[in-house]
Amino acid sequence: MHRLPRFFLFSALLFITAVSFAAIEDIGKTWPTASPSDLGFSDSAFEELDQFIRTKADTTGLLVIVDGKAIYQYGNTKQVSYIASCRKSILSILYGIYIERGKIDLSKTLAELGIDDKQGLSEQEKQATIYDIINSISGVFHPASNGGDDLKDAPERGSYKPGEYWLYSNWDFNVAGHIFEQETGVDIYDALEQELATPLGMRDFKRKTHKKGGDLSQSDFPSYHMHLSVRDMARVGQLMLQKGMWNGQRIVTEEWVRRTTSEIVTPRSEMNPPRMKNRPWAFSHMWWIWDRPEESENWQGMYSAQGYLGQFIFVVPKLNMVIAHKVVPKKADRNKQKIGRILADIIAAKE
Repeated sequence: MHRLPRFFLFSALLFITAVSFAAIEDIGKTWPTASPSDLGFSDSAFEELDQFIRTKADTTGLLVIVDGKAIYQYGNTKQVSYIASCRKSILSILYGIYIERGKIDLSKTLAELGIDDKQGLSEQEKQATIYDIINSISGVFHPASNGGDDLKDAPERGSYKPGEYWLYSNWDFNVAGHIFEQETGVDIYDALEQELATPLGMRDFKRKTHKKGGDLSQSDFPSYHMHLSVRDMARVGQLMLQKGMWNGQRIVTEEWVRRTTSEIVTPRSEMNPPRMKNRPWAFSHMWWIWDRPEESENWQGMYSAQGYLGQFIFVVPKLNMVIAHKVVPKKADRNKQKIGRILADIIAAKE
Protein backbone atom coordinates (compact mmCIF):
# COMPACT_ATOMS: atom_id res chain seq x y z
CA MET A 1 0.00 0.00 0.00
CA HIS A 2 1.06 3.59 -0.56
CA ARG A 3 2.04 5.80 2.33
CA LEU A 4 -0.55 7.79 4.25
CA PRO A 5 -0.15 11.44 3.18
CA ARG A 6 1.76 13.34 5.83
CA PHE A 7 -1.19 15.55 6.78
CA PHE A 8 -4.50 14.18 7.77
CA LEU A 9 -5.49 12.15 10.73
CA PHE A 10 -8.58 14.19 11.52
CA SER A 11 -10.27 12.35 14.37
CA ALA A 12 -12.20 9.66 12.64
CA LEU A 13 -13.41 6.18 12.79
CA LEU A 14 -14.56 3.33 10.64
CA PHE A 15 -16.80 0.35 10.60
CA ILE A 16 -16.67 -3.04 9.05
CA THR A 17 -17.93 -6.59 8.85
CA ALA A 18 -17.71 -8.84 5.80
CA VAL A 19 -16.62 -8.22 2.24
CA SER A 20 -17.26 -9.69 -1.17
CA PHE A 21 -15.86 -8.34 -4.40
CA ALA A 22 -18.14 -10.55 -6.49
CA ALA A 23 -21.53 -9.43 -5.21
CA ILE A 24 -22.34 -6.38 -3.15
CA GLU A 25 -25.66 -7.04 -1.54
CA ASP A 26 -28.88 -5.34 -2.53
CA ILE A 27 -27.68 -2.16 -4.17
CA GLY A 28 -28.24 -3.16 -7.76
CA LYS A 29 -31.23 -0.84 -8.08
CA THR A 30 -28.83 2.08 -7.90
CA TRP A 31 -25.41 0.69 -8.81
CA PRO A 32 -24.21 -2.32 -10.75
CA THR A 33 -21.20 -4.00 -9.20
CA ALA A 34 -17.66 -4.41 -10.49
CA SER A 35 -14.32 -5.63 -9.22
CA PRO A 36 -11.72 -2.93 -8.51
CA SER A 37 -9.60 -4.10 -11.44
CA ASP A 38 -12.53 -3.66 -13.83
CA LEU A 39 -12.26 0.09 -13.22
CA GLY A 40 -8.51 0.49 -13.06
CA PHE A 41 -7.93 -0.15 -9.36
CA SER A 42 -5.80 -2.82 -7.72
CA ASP A 43 -7.67 -5.86 -6.44
CA SER A 44 -4.75 -6.71 -4.17
CA ALA A 45 -4.76 -3.20 -2.71
CA PHE A 46 -8.38 -3.62 -1.69
CA GLU A 47 -7.62 -7.05 -0.25
CA GLU A 48 -4.90 -5.47 1.89
CA LEU A 49 -7.27 -2.68 2.87
CA ASP A 50 -9.86 -5.25 3.88
CA GLN A 51 -7.37 -7.01 6.13
CA PHE A 52 -6.35 -3.70 7.69
CA ILE A 53 -9.96 -2.76 8.42
CA ARG A 54 -10.73 -6.15 9.95
CA THR A 55 -7.80 -6.01 12.33
CA LYS A 56 -6.99 -2.35 12.96
CA ALA A 57 -10.11 -0.20 12.51
CA ASP A 58 -13.54 0.15 14.07
CA THR A 59 -15.39 0.68 10.81
CA THR A 60 -18.86 -0.82 10.86
CA GLY A 61 -19.77 0.00 7.25
CA LEU A 62 -17.88 1.11 4.15
CA LEU A 63 -18.96 1.42 0.55
CA VAL A 64 -16.84 2.56 -2.42
CA ILE A 65 -18.56 3.61 -5.65
CA VAL A 66 -16.58 4.33 -8.86
CA ASP A 67 -18.16 5.32 -12.19
CA GLY A 68 -21.53 4.56 -10.61
CA LYS A 69 -20.45 1.00 -9.78
CA ALA A 70 -19.95 -0.49 -6.34
CA ILE A 71 -16.42 -1.93 -6.21
CA TYR A 72 -16.06 -2.56 -2.49
CA GLN A 73 -18.25 -3.10 0.55
CA TYR A 74 -17.41 -3.82 4.13
CA GLY A 75 -19.83 -4.38 6.95
CA ASN A 76 -23.53 -3.78 7.23
CA THR A 77 -24.33 -1.03 4.75
CA LYS A 78 -28.06 -1.27 5.56
CA GLN A 79 -27.82 -0.43 9.24
CA VAL A 80 -29.41 2.90 10.11
CA SER A 81 -27.63 4.98 12.75
CA TYR A 82 -26.59 8.47 13.76
CA ILE A 83 -24.61 10.37 11.12
CA ALA A 84 -23.51 13.21 13.44
CA SER A 85 -22.40 16.37 11.66
CA CYS A 86 -22.92 14.90 8.20
CA ARG A 87 -26.41 16.31 8.84
CA LYS A 88 -25.04 19.79 8.13
CA SER A 89 -23.90 18.97 4.61
CA ILE A 90 -27.26 17.37 3.90
CA LEU A 91 -28.99 20.50 5.17
CA SER A 92 -26.78 22.44 2.75
CA ILE A 93 -28.29 20.50 -0.16
CA LEU A 94 -31.79 21.30 1.12
CA TYR A 95 -30.81 24.96 1.32
CA GLY A 96 -29.77 24.87 -2.32
CA ILE A 97 -33.12 23.39 -3.36
CA TYR A 98 -35.14 26.05 -1.55
CA ILE A 99 -32.88 28.93 -2.55
CA GLU A 100 -33.62 28.03 -6.17
CA ARG A 101 -37.34 28.16 -5.34
CA GLY A 102 -36.96 31.64 -3.94
CA LYS A 103 -37.77 30.65 -0.36
CA ILE A 104 -34.39 31.51 1.23
CA ASP A 105 -32.39 34.72 0.78
CA LEU A 106 -28.85 34.30 2.10
CA SER A 107 -28.46 38.06 2.57
CA LYS A 108 -31.15 38.28 5.26
CA THR A 109 -29.85 39.16 8.74
CA LEU A 110 -30.77 37.67 12.09
CA ALA A 111 -32.42 40.99 12.89
CA GLU A 112 -34.61 40.76 9.80
CA LEU A 113 -35.44 37.16 10.67
CA GLY A 114 -36.41 38.09 14.24
CA ILE A 115 -33.90 35.68 15.78
CA ASP A 116 -32.75 36.00 19.40
CA ASP A 117 -31.74 33.48 22.06
CA LYS A 118 -31.59 32.75 25.80
CA GLN A 119 -28.75 35.11 26.65
CA GLY A 120 -29.88 37.72 24.15
CA LEU A 121 -28.07 38.72 20.96
CA SER A 122 -26.40 42.09 20.57
CA GLU A 123 -27.20 44.43 17.70
CA GLN A 124 -23.83 43.56 16.18
CA GLU A 125 -24.57 39.83 16.39
CA LYS A 126 -27.97 40.35 14.82
CA GLN A 127 -26.28 41.72 11.70
CA ALA A 128 -25.05 38.21 10.85
CA THR A 129 -26.62 36.99 7.62
CA ILE A 130 -27.86 33.54 6.70
CA TYR A 131 -24.72 33.28 4.54
CA ASP A 132 -22.60 33.93 7.65
CA ILE A 133 -24.56 31.35 9.63
CA ILE A 134 -24.20 28.49 7.15
CA ASN A 135 -20.51 29.24 6.75
CA SER A 136 -19.88 29.34 10.53
CA ILE A 137 -18.62 32.94 10.42
CA SER A 138 -21.53 34.57 12.24
CA GLY A 139 -19.46 36.05 15.07
CA VAL A 140 -22.17 34.82 17.46
CA PHE A 141 -20.59 32.78 20.24
CA HIS A 142 -23.76 31.99 22.17
CA PRO A 143 -23.97 28.52 23.79
CA ALA A 144 -25.52 25.79 21.63
CA SER A 145 -28.09 23.23 22.71
CA ASN A 146 -25.65 20.40 21.96
CA GLY A 147 -21.92 19.82 22.06
CA GLY A 148 -19.52 18.44 19.47
CA ASP A 149 -18.13 21.78 18.32
CA ASP A 150 -15.41 24.30 19.25
CA LEU A 151 -17.46 26.81 21.24
CA LYS A 152 -15.31 26.10 24.29
CA ASP A 153 -12.51 27.86 22.38
CA ALA A 154 -14.64 30.81 21.31
CA PRO A 155 -13.34 34.35 21.84
CA GLU A 156 -15.28 36.83 23.95
CA ARG A 157 -18.70 37.63 22.61
CA GLY A 158 -18.71 40.83 20.59
CA SER A 159 -14.98 40.67 19.84
CA TYR A 160 -15.54 39.95 16.13
CA LYS A 161 -18.06 41.21 13.64
CA PRO A 162 -20.00 38.80 11.42
CA GLY A 163 -17.80 37.47 8.64
CA GLU A 164 -14.52 38.08 10.48
CA TYR A 165 -13.92 34.87 12.45
CA TRP A 166 -14.51 31.21 11.53
CA LEU A 167 -15.40 28.89 14.40
CA TYR A 168 -17.05 25.50 14.15
CA SER A 169 -20.16 26.28 16.18
CA ASN A 170 -23.29 24.22 16.64
CA TRP A 171 -25.12 27.43 17.50
CA ASP A 172 -24.67 28.50 13.89
CA PHE A 173 -25.63 25.12 12.51
CA ASN A 174 -28.69 24.69 14.72
CA VAL A 175 -29.86 28.19 13.87
CA ALA A 176 -29.37 27.26 10.21
CA GLY A 177 -31.89 24.49 10.77
CA HIS A 178 -34.34 26.86 12.43
CA ILE A 179 -33.96 29.41 9.63
CA PHE A 180 -34.59 26.71 7.02
CA GLU A 181 -37.88 25.77 8.63
CA GLN A 182 -38.92 29.37 9.31
CA GLU A 183 -38.27 30.55 5.77
CA THR A 184 -39.61 27.53 3.89
CA GLY A 185 -42.45 26.52 6.19
CA VAL A 186 -41.24 22.92 5.86
CA ASP A 187 -39.93 20.66 8.63
CA ILE A 188 -36.32 19.62 7.97
CA TYR A 189 -37.15 15.93 8.17
CA ASP A 190 -40.14 16.27 5.84
CA ALA A 191 -37.85 18.08 3.39
CA LEU A 192 -35.24 15.35 3.79
CA GLU A 193 -37.85 12.76 2.92
CA GLN A 194 -39.52 14.65 0.08
CA GLU A 195 -36.51 16.25 -1.58
CA LEU A 196 -33.80 13.61 -1.09
CA ALA A 197 -34.88 10.26 0.38
CA THR A 198 -37.75 9.67 -2.03
CA PRO A 199 -36.24 10.88 -5.33
CA LEU A 200 -32.86 9.24 -4.57
CA GLY A 201 -34.56 5.96 -3.72
CA MET A 202 -33.03 5.72 -0.26
CA ARG A 203 -33.55 2.10 0.75
CA ASP A 204 -33.44 2.41 4.53
CA PHE A 205 -34.91 5.84 5.29
CA LYS A 206 -37.62 6.01 7.94
CA ARG A 207 -39.08 9.41 8.76
CA LYS A 208 -39.99 8.40 12.32
CA THR A 209 -36.35 7.78 13.31
CA HIS A 210 -35.52 11.48 12.92
CA LYS A 211 -36.09 13.70 15.96
CA LYS A 212 -34.68 16.99 17.13
CA GLY A 213 -32.80 17.16 20.43
CA GLY A 214 -30.52 19.17 22.67
CA ASP A 215 -30.67 21.14 25.92
CA LEU A 216 -33.17 23.89 25.27
CA SER A 217 -32.29 25.56 28.56
CA GLN A 218 -29.02 26.59 26.87
CA SER A 219 -30.41 27.68 23.53
CA ASP A 220 -33.80 27.94 21.87
CA PHE A 221 -32.51 26.11 18.82
CA PRO A 222 -32.40 22.29 18.87
CA SER A 223 -30.10 20.06 16.90
CA TYR A 224 -31.66 18.18 13.97
CA HIS A 225 -29.79 14.88 14.05
CA MET A 226 -30.25 12.48 11.17
CA HIS A 227 -30.03 8.70 10.95
CA LEU A 228 -29.08 7.04 7.67
CA SER A 229 -27.48 3.85 6.40
CA VAL A 230 -24.14 3.73 4.60
CA ARG A 231 -25.75 2.88 1.29
CA ASP A 232 -28.10 5.85 1.61
CA MET A 233 -25.20 8.12 2.58
CA ALA A 234 -23.53 6.98 -0.64
CA ARG A 235 -26.57 8.16 -2.57
CA VAL A 236 -26.05 11.64 -1.17
CA GLY A 237 -22.44 11.61 -2.31
CA GLN A 238 -23.36 10.28 -5.76
CA LEU A 239 -25.94 13.07 -6.16
CA MET A 240 -23.23 15.64 -5.49
CA LEU A 241 -20.74 13.90 -7.80
CA GLN A 242 -23.41 14.00 -10.53
CA LYS A 243 -23.74 17.76 -9.99
CA GLY A 244 -27.24 17.55 -8.60
CA MET A 245 -28.74 15.13 -11.14
CA TRP A 246 -30.33 11.76 -10.36
CA ASN A 247 -31.77 9.43 -12.98
CA GLY A 248 -32.26 12.32 -15.36
CA GLN A 249 -34.00 14.46 -12.74
CA ARG A 250 -32.57 17.75 -11.48
CA ILE A 251 -32.58 17.56 -7.64
CA VAL A 252 -30.41 20.57 -6.80
CA THR A 253 -28.85 23.09 -9.15
CA GLU A 254 -25.42 22.49 -10.61
CA GLU A 255 -24.52 26.04 -9.55
CA TRP A 256 -25.24 25.26 -5.87
CA VAL A 257 -23.18 22.07 -6.03
CA ARG A 258 -20.30 23.94 -7.62
CA ARG A 259 -20.55 26.81 -5.15
CA THR A 260 -20.65 24.63 -2.06
CA THR A 261 -17.95 22.16 -3.06
CA SER A 262 -15.37 24.25 -4.91
CA GLU A 263 -15.71 27.88 -3.76
CA ILE A 264 -13.78 27.94 -0.49
CA VAL A 265 -15.20 30.43 1.99
CA THR A 266 -12.69 29.76 4.77
CA PRO A 267 -9.33 28.15 3.88
CA ARG A 268 -7.68 26.04 6.54
CA SER A 269 -5.13 28.81 7.14
CA GLU A 270 -7.92 31.03 8.53
CA MET A 271 -9.60 28.48 10.79
CA ASN A 272 -9.92 28.68 14.53
CA PRO A 273 -8.82 27.49 17.02
CA PRO A 274 -5.21 27.07 15.76
CA ARG A 275 -5.31 23.26 15.78
CA MET A 276 -7.85 23.39 12.93
CA LYS A 277 -5.14 24.79 10.65
CA ASN A 278 -3.36 21.43 10.85
CA ARG A 279 -6.25 19.63 9.17
CA PRO A 280 -6.34 19.35 5.37
CA TRP A 281 -9.82 20.80 4.93
CA ALA A 282 -11.30 24.18 4.05
CA PHE A 283 -14.97 25.03 4.63
CA SER A 284 -17.84 26.19 2.44
CA HIS A 285 -21.62 26.22 3.00
CA MET A 286 -21.48 23.32 5.49
CA TRP A 287 -19.18 21.17 3.30
CA TRP A 288 -15.47 20.44 3.82
CA ILE A 289 -13.22 21.01 0.78
CA TRP A 290 -9.76 19.48 0.32
CA ASP A 291 -7.10 22.14 0.90
CA ARG A 292 -3.71 20.47 0.44
CA PRO A 293 -2.49 21.37 -3.05
CA GLU A 294 0.85 19.66 -2.42
CA GLU A 295 -0.76 16.20 -2.45
CA SER A 296 -1.19 14.20 -5.66
CA GLU A 297 -3.61 15.12 -8.40
CA ASN A 298 -6.16 12.47 -7.40
CA TRP A 299 -6.77 14.26 -4.09
CA GLN A 300 -7.50 17.63 -5.66
CA GLY A 301 -11.12 18.74 -5.80
CA MET A 302 -12.21 16.26 -3.14
CA TYR A 303 -14.91 17.34 -0.70
CA SER A 304 -16.74 15.69 2.16
CA ALA A 305 -19.43 15.56 4.78
CA GLN A 306 -17.84 14.74 8.13
CA GLY A 307 -19.28 13.63 11.45
CA TYR A 308 -18.12 12.66 14.92
CA LEU A 309 -17.48 8.97 15.57
CA GLY A 310 -16.43 8.17 12.03
CA GLN A 311 -19.36 9.21 9.87
CA PHE A 312 -18.08 10.37 6.46
CA ILE A 313 -19.10 10.90 2.87
CA PHE A 314 -16.10 11.57 0.59
CA VAL A 315 -16.55 12.66 -3.01
CA VAL A 316 -13.40 12.26 -5.13
CA PRO A 317 -14.12 13.84 -8.54
CA LYS A 318 -10.72 12.99 -10.06
CA LEU A 319 -11.55 9.30 -9.64
CA ASN A 320 -15.32 9.65 -10.19
CA MET A 321 -15.59 8.10 -6.72
CA VAL A 322 -17.85 8.23 -3.69
CA ILE A 323 -16.86 6.72 -0.34
CA ALA A 324 -19.39 6.32 2.46
CA HIS A 325 -18.10 5.29 5.87
CA LYS A 326 -19.82 4.66 9.15
CA VAL A 327 -19.10 3.70 12.72
CA VAL A 328 -22.15 2.80 14.75
CA PRO A 329 -21.65 4.88 17.94
CA LYS A 330 -21.56 1.95 20.36
CA LYS A 331 -18.79 0.40 18.25
CA ALA A 332 -16.59 3.51 18.31
CA ASP A 333 -13.07 3.02 19.63
CA ARG A 334 -10.79 6.06 19.74
CA ASN A 335 -7.78 3.79 19.39
CA LYS A 336 -9.11 2.58 16.02
CA GLN A 337 -9.97 5.85 14.30
CA LYS A 338 -8.26 5.05 11.01
CA ILE A 339 -10.23 6.96 8.40
CA GLY A 340 -7.17 8.86 7.17
CA ARG A 341 -5.32 5.62 6.44
CA ILE A 342 -8.37 4.05 4.82
CA LEU A 343 -9.02 7.04 2.58
CA ALA A 344 -5.37 7.20 1.55
CA ASP A 345 -5.27 3.51 0.71
CA ILE A 346 -8.42 3.69 -1.40
CA ILE A 347 -7.10 6.62 -3.43
CA ALA A 348 -3.68 5.00 -3.79
CA ALA A 349 -5.29 1.82 -5.14
CA LYS A 350 -5.81 3.55 -8.49
CA GLU A 351 -3.39 1.94 -10.96
